[in-house]
Amino acid sequence: MSDEARRPSVLIVDDVPANIRVLVDFLREGHDLHVATSGADALELAARLVPDIILLDVVMPDMDGYEVCRRLKADAALACIPVIFVTARFAPEDEALGLSLGAVDYIVKPASRAVVRARVKNHLELRRARESLARQNAALTEAAKLREDVDHIMRHDLKAPLTGIIGLPPVILEEGGLSDQQALFLKLIEENGFKMLSMINLSLDLFKMERGTYVLRAEPVDAAAVARRLFVELAALAVYRRNAFVLTVDGRPDTGAEPVVICVEKLLFYTMLANCLRNALEASPDDAAVAVDLRSGNPALVVVANHGVVPPDIRSRFFGKFATSGKRGGTGLGAYSTRLMAETHGGFARMETSDETGMTTVTLALPQPETPEMPETTR
Repeated sequence: MSDEARRPSVLIVDDVPANIRVLVDFLREGHDLHVATSGADALELAARLVPDIILLDVVMPDMDGYEVCRRLKADAALACIPVIFVTARFAPEDEALGLSLGAVDYIVKPASRAVVRARVKNHLELRRARESLARQNAALTEAAKLREDVDHIMRHDLKAPLTGIIGLPPVILEEGGLSDQQALFLKLIEENGFKMLSMINLSLDLFKMERGTYVLRAEPVDAAAVARRLFVELAALAVYRRNAFVLTVDGRPDTGAEPVVICVEKLLFYTMLANCLRNALEASPDDAAVAVDLRSGNPALVVVANHGVVPPDIRSRFFGKFATSGKRGGTGLGAYSTRLMAETHGGFARMETSDETGMTTVTLALPQPETPEMPETTR
């Protein structure tokens, strides 16, 4: 029988038989009734029957209603049963004590049939609603976990066949006998295969970051060298729109003579800065510069500035998952992953955009250890 179809069970607890008869008469219709005349009997019946609601007298010999309620709420199997005190005690402090012990309501004797039935009906409906909501939440949680597990398995299992695909072009090129165009196509297959593998690895890392299980592997990195490398990699996009890159260190032009060493995980830092630069280029008008300023200190700051403003509809959710506006093919994951990576470093990502100046800046704050070492490549 479904929960909706069965009659709700009510446990009535009172040491005075006349009081029990009154409540039984009130609730006989539509309820399965059980009675106890002492606190000990009430606890034994509650544990055996697990009723849907308990009407509990306060003044009883040996164990009063307050103590019965305390013990009910201390038992995990019984704590969810709604308890309504039905008592001749009507002082505000008595009612306050009963409610503080976990009772859901307090009815003062003598109570009318209409009041008792209405209170019992309301609290039974509330209990059913809470139980239904709990079931729905459990189902949603299970569905979300299943989706995450399937997503994780798919990403993990994609790596094996992709690795096999990436390994074939060098073998075919080694055998020779190909035209220049065929060799170029194989190299493109290999290059794009590595890009896909990098994307899968990054998605697996983001999965761990979202759950706080990612293990950061920070090391000294020359941030200026990473920025210069990205300027070269993004040159085609910048030249197409006649944009320029400008690198400064603490506000001074970068000379390339000295490294700017910060302690970060190199691949994550590269990805964060690449995301910021791509977003800045896509948002910039033609013939405008994109500036990167590396600022020493703790935290170290990376400030990327560009002409153009963030659309109003996504300003408040700029770093949110799947936040995008007017960008064809945009996934809305670039800024989100950047924020996640900055937070994984113990820092943060901040965006400021101004309609007055027509400028947007994204700041990455990356906390540093006290004495970072020089990276091997710059010694």
